[in-house]
Amino acid sequence: MAKRKEDNFCSPENAKRPRQEEVEDFDRDGDEDEGTVSFTNGTSTLTAAEVGIIESIQLKNFMCHSMLGPFKFGSNVNFVVGNNGSGKSAVLTALIVGLGGKAIATNRGSSLKGFVKDGQNSADISITLRNRGDDAYRANVYGNSIVVQQHISMDGSRSYKLKSEAGAVVSTRKEELIAILDHFNIQVDNPVSVLTQEMSKQFLQSKNEGDKYKFFMKATQLEQMKEDYSYIMETKERTKEQINQGEERLTELKRQCLEKEERFEIIAGLSTMKTNLEHLKHEMAWAVVNEIEKQLNAIRDNIKIGEDRAARLERKMEEQQVRLNEAENKYKDIQDKLEKISQETNARAPECMALKADVTAKKRDYNDAEVLYNRFLNEYRALKKDDEQLCKRIEELKKRREELDVKHTLNYNQRQLKELKDSKTDRLKRFGPHVPALLEAIDDAYRRGQFTYKPVGPLGACVHLRDPELALAIESCLKGLLQAYCCHNHSDERVLQALMRKFYSGTSRPQIIVSEFRNEMYDVRHRAAYHPEFPTVLTALEIDNAVVANSLIDMRGIETVLLIKNNSVARAVMQSQKPPKNCREAFTADGDQVFAGRYYSSEYTRPKFLSRDVDSEISELENDVENKKAQILNLQQHLSSLEKDIKHNEEFLRSYQQRYKELKLKIRKSISEIQELENIEEHQSVDIATLEDEAQENKNKMKVVEKTVEQHKENMEHLKSLKVEAENKYDAIKLKVNQLSELADPLKDELNLADSEVDNQKRGKRHYEEKQKEHLDTLNKKKRELDEKEKELEEKMSQARQICPERIEVQKSASILDKEINRLRQKIQAEHASHGDREEIMRQYKEARETYLDLDTKVKTLKRFIKLLEEIMTHRFKTYQQFRRCLTLRCKLYFDNLLSQRAYCGKMNFDHKNETLTISVQPGEGNRAAFNDMRALSGGERSFSTVCFILSLWSIAESPFRCLDEFDVYMDMVNRRIAMDMILKMADSQRFRQFILLTPQSMSSLPSSKLIRILRMSDPERGQMVLPFRPVNQEEEEN
Repeated sequence: MAKRKEDNFCSPENAKRPRQEEVEDFDRDGDEDEGTVSFTNGTSTLTAAEVGIIESIQLKNFMCHSMLGPFKFGSNVNFVVGNNGSGKSAVLTALIVGLGGKAIATNRGSSLKGFVKDGQNSADISITLRNRGDDAYRANVYGNSIVVQQHISMDGSRSYKLKSEAGAVVSTRKEELIAILDHFNIQVDNPVSVLTQEMSKQFLQSKNEGDKYKFFMKATQLEQMKEDYSYIMETKERTKEQINQGEERLTELKRQCLEKEERFEIIAGLSTMKTNLEHLKHEMAWAVVNEIEKQLNAIRDNIKIGEDRAARLERKMEEQQVRLNEAENKYKDIQDKLEKISQETNARAPECMALKADVTAKKRDYNDAEVLYNRFLNEYRALKKDDEQLCKRIEELKKRREELDVKHTLNYNQRQLKELKDSKTDRLKRFGPHVPALLEAIDDAYRRGQFTYKPVGPLGACVHLRDPELALAIESCLKGLLQAYCCHNHSDERVLQALMRKFYSGTSRPQIIVSEFRNEMYDVRHRAAYHPEFPTVLTALEIDNAVVANSLIDMRGIETVLLIKNNSVARAVMQSQKPPKNCREAFTADGDQVFAGRYYSSEYTRPKFLSRDVDSEISELENDVENKKAQILNLQQHLSSLEKDIKHNEEFLRSYQQRYKELKLKIRKSISEIQELENIEEHQSVDIATLEDEAQENKNKMKVVEKTVEQHKENMEHLKSLKVEAENKYDAIKLKVNQLSELADPLKDELNLADSEVDNQKRGKRHYEEKQKEHLDTLNKKKRELDEKEKELEEKMSQARQICPERIEVQKSASILDKEINRLRQKIQAEHASHGDREEIMRQYKEARETYLDLDTKVKTLKRFIKLLEEIMTHRFKTYQQFRRCLTLRCKLYFDNLLSQRAYCGKMNFDHKNETLTISVQPGEGNRAAFNDMRALSGGERSFSTVCFILSLWSIAESPFRCLDEFDVYMDMVNRRIAMDMILKMADSQRFRQFILLTPQSMSSLPSSKLIRILRMSDPERGQMVLPFRPVNQEEEEN
């Protein structure tokens, strides 16, 4: 992409270093002191540009100007200043159009004819490019400068004239102009090379991250590289389609070649073919007779079989009719019985309903009386029942809970004892009773090819202890992983899950670990825990299978877990001091888990899977079982004695409660007497006789109430007797109805069965009738076919005797013989058609063979080309990604360096996947972590940041000249001054490059320098046709 050197504009003393030094400078950390450039003395030793810069430009009848120029530009910095409408943007637009750019790229029009001044027929643009030094383009033809003249007509067409320094026309072709622009690396449509006024405003105001990314891609020509890559890939796909078409054509050519070769070989065997044809005709005649005879025999056999079947169908029809008659008679008998029962039930229904109503009324009366009598009694009983239940069962429940816990422990020990006994004969049963069968199923599935790799497991069966005393510690660490299985991929996992469902239905299945199988164990030396005295779980196990070791490392991190037998030592190692390096936790011989800040006791007392001494474990478990049984027996005896004590205490409680009630009544009575005595002392005027009369009246009332209660009780008993009597009558009649219903229900079931049987027999009869009819039709058809075949056999035998009087044995079928006859006839006809022109057949065969071989060579060549192209494009795409990354890093470095000149800090985030560029800037000396999006900045700050971004792109993009139109339009004076200094520093460090800056500002504050040229455009006067244009230096402007 680049033809000339690119230097860091902040270090002008390094500007003349070769390209290798520039790359090295870019790779440094950027700690060198930033160089300063003074424009007052012009002492920089950098050389001026020699090729590609704009020396002059002249316009005629362009846009609204009759004549502009010629403008003489300096080799380094050029400021074109003037008020709006003075023609600044027209100069930039003419530069784009004059060097072959499209009209739409100028943002000033959509067609070239729009650039022709109103009232004129055409417009002319003349641009002079410098062409000096070693990189000059065809210096012997053009000289030290190239003049590009463009003529634009009113119809929108344009023509070119490319002249030499002497004025001679060298070419009028646009291709020559494109070659010149490519040689000088001039890109007028690149916004970094030429940034127009409209594009500058749009870019400065843009807040879209995607637009910034597109701007970056276009500026660095990465976008063009990406499009070229896509075009090449499309071309490759089209070439593949051509290869496919060529292969299809090859198949057709090969077939034609074989046909020509076959025709050539046929010429010599014509007489043999005719003899063979006659023999085949004889065989064909008698082959037809043989086939008809076979057909006749088959038909006779079918007729015989059909007659036998017809007799069987007739017998079945008779049997079916008998069964149908029996089913219909049975159905009629059951229906008669059911009708009698139904009539008797209907006759008893009114009496049953009346008795039911009477019972309901008497129940209601009895219930009302009973409610009045028992209301308060029921309430008292309910409260008493709640109180008793609360005090009654406390001790009993405690003992039962203890008994259940002991039983649960006993059941667990018995199950473990059974598993240990089973494991004496088969160690795999220790991991579950279904494990041996499951492993056999896995082996069978692997032999059938259902697994990519045979699953490994259970993991506990694949490891062995180096120290048996650490068995409980390792089991407490690994837990369920000892019963787990390993699979290579998820496809193998699904097959294993299906096998497990057969053996673990209704219970939890072992864990399945999916991890790619490796032949080597992980290298964990850099992350494994180490202690000179205590091993890790990984080193305490003997693991022959790398898959098992890798799975335990992935799932449990066994390389970071230490095993320390003594509990106090484990606490000291893990908690009293800093834990060993890379150690996360430790386990003791008792199975306790120790962390740096906490300690967990183990739930297990003995190992279940990894113990080697099975007999001792069985003995211990049997002793535990016997102890638990004795403990349960003691608990049951104690519970029985407690229940007796509870019953005895309940009797004492009831007697004490009764005693308590009696004492409470006595207390109340005594209190009442005391109050009466006190009343007598205080109220001597009360008459004792009156109190006695009142007491007697109360006693009378109590007797009346008691009598009423007795009456209610008698009435309740009477109503109860009436209710019972009515219920007995209703139950008796209901019993009879139920008995009838019970007799009717089985009859209804029998009736339904009989009805179904009748339907089945009818369907069976219809089935046999249809079968018989269908069979008889088929049998008659076969007989007619037999007659026709016999007649056909006589005709064919007569025809065969005419062709070949003696019958011959034929092995082939008529269809095969017919195909051979047709093929021989075609060959003979083809030979007759080509007979006498052997040279023509040979020539056709030779041409077909040459065409086939030529196309085959081309297809193979294209395949090799496609393969080579794929390798090249893969390498180029990687190079493109590396190049894009390099440009991204350089842009970020330059952007951060430029921001730092104003004590700003910022960052650029490139998202190549989503094609976005996010720029975040923090003004001032604030928190460097609190970056703001550019949308949160003020207008001047955002314009300054954008200029820094453009200058960063300038530093990584190659072009002989840079053009900016009104770049400072949204800046305040401070930001404009800083941005101007930055541009001038870059220009001084890159004197081989030309800068053309268009601005409406006066530029009176610029430093005096021979490298700066200010081109001031005057406002056009009324009627003026040619604008006065003159270069001025700093001193003239100040005067």
